[in-house]
Amino acid sequence: MAERKIRVLVGKPGLDGHDRGAKVVAAALRDAGMEVIYTGLHQTPDQIVQAAIQEDVDVVALSILSGAHMTLFPKVVKLLREAGAGHVLVTGGGIIPTEDMEKLRALGVGRLFGPGTSTSEAVEYIRGWFAENRGNEED
Repeated sequence: MAERKIRVLVGKPGLDGHDRGAKVVAAALRDAGMEVIYTGLHQTPDQIVQAAIQEDVDVVALSILSGAHMTLFPKVVKLLREAGAGHVLVTGGGIIPTEDMEKLRALGVGRLFGPGTSTSEAVEYIRGWFAENRGNEED
């Protein structure tokens, strides 16, 4: 039986108009064999969560460079839980101070990645999380 592909939604919430990093990460995840859905710029947390549910993703990866990470990450986590999708990993990256990363982790956000992080680190993190949490599920 073929191994199930990891499904990842890459989202760009808020008014931040810089998506080069999100596109690079999306391409790296795709090149690593994952199924990737990129929602595009200027998405609301509600739109991201609805897309995540419709696409039945395992992971939501947010790219936030605007400084709104302390609002947007918790909102996506909350909406996923309310929609019965609390099992979905919320991860991502951007310009996020270490102390904020720790606060977000306490709120249920997975590992966050800053500028200069190798895409292979994100790939390995998602693969490891999936193997521990979702890898034994059937399609």
